[in-house]
Amino acid sequence: MCTALPNPARYVPFGELGDQPNIIVDGRAQSATVLTLSHWPWNATPADLRRDTSTEIAFAYLDRPDLHQQVEIISNGHFDEDGLLSMFALVAPDLAMNHRQLLIDTARAGDFGVCTSADAARLSFVLAAYADAGLSPLPADVFAATACEKVSGLYRSMLSLLPRLLDDLPGQRRYWTDEFRHFEQSQDLLQSGQVSIDEINAHDIAIIHIPADLPGRTVRRYLQCWNRPVHPFAVHNQTDCNRLVWLQGRSIEAQYRYESWVELATKRTSLRVDLTGLATRLNATESSGGKWEFEGVNDVAPRLHLRGVRETTIDAETFIAELVQFLDAEPAAWDPYRKPEDR
Repeated sequence: MCTALPNPARYVPFGELGDQPNIIVDGRAQSATVLTLSHWPWNATPADLRRDTSTEIAFAYLDRPDLHQQVEIISNGHFDEDGLLSMFALVAPDLAMNHRQLLIDTARAGDFGVCTSADAARLSFVLAAYADAGLSPLPADVFAATACEKVSGLYRSMLSLLPRLLDDLPGQRRYWTDEFRHFEQSQDLLQSGQVSIDEINAHDIAIIHIPADLPGRTVRRYLQCWNRPVHPFAVHNQTDCNRLVWLQGRSIEAQYRYESWVELATKRTSLRVDLTGLATRLNATESSGGKWEFEGVNDVAPRLHLRGVRETTIDAETFIAELVQFLDAEPAAWDPYRKPEDR
């Protein structure tokens, strides 16, 4: 496609925007925002540009000269893969167009954990590693700053480094090898049946059965380090269910996928129910010494999990029955398409 691209934009930290006209990617508009390119809840992205990820939205914008804005400033209030790649599309549109599909696939991997492209998986692992203070080659002062300064430091560093990363992904092997191997091995476990997935489609639930002796490994998701014996990419590639139940021996955990936090353009997921009440119900019978907690419907991928101990005294069949009953009985508490005051 031959498209007249807009002039390259310039990143300005969210807290420094003031009253300067700006474009916001992968986040919420502020008072001087002229254009929003975001899949965040309750966003103001033009209808013709709506896509599942903000990176796809940014490329859809590049394809539409009639919608281009004469605005040179771009920003975002948080850092993640989709935020970085959607911003890069407007900061370096010519180069971004040359890597369009890789950037789109990487954003989908970073946000949704869905990935069939090996290079996109590798690049997503590299970007997550660079944002991890324990592994990143970036200067230590990027991570020693305040939360807002960390976001701006990551954007400034990664927007500068991204062209080199795109040109030499094999040279970044140190940052993707371990997690990519975990991803591949998890795919093998699913293919062989050693790990299996059962779906309760009526309730949008996927139950992941994991061998009790399979060790956990580090997975970087949403600027956090998780411990997962099976890589989420492998699971998410196998099921579209939005509600996950991870079962490993007497360890049980429920989780909402990120897709139900944002405004998807291609489908609607089941809405989130606040599981705090279910945690209270489970705690009434839990005798392991641990405490069931729910991380909250407004978290990007919240878990209902047992805090303090690994193994629960509640059997899996009872847990799943309680979860299904609770989902049936309780109203939705998070709807990314309708603001709370509009319901």
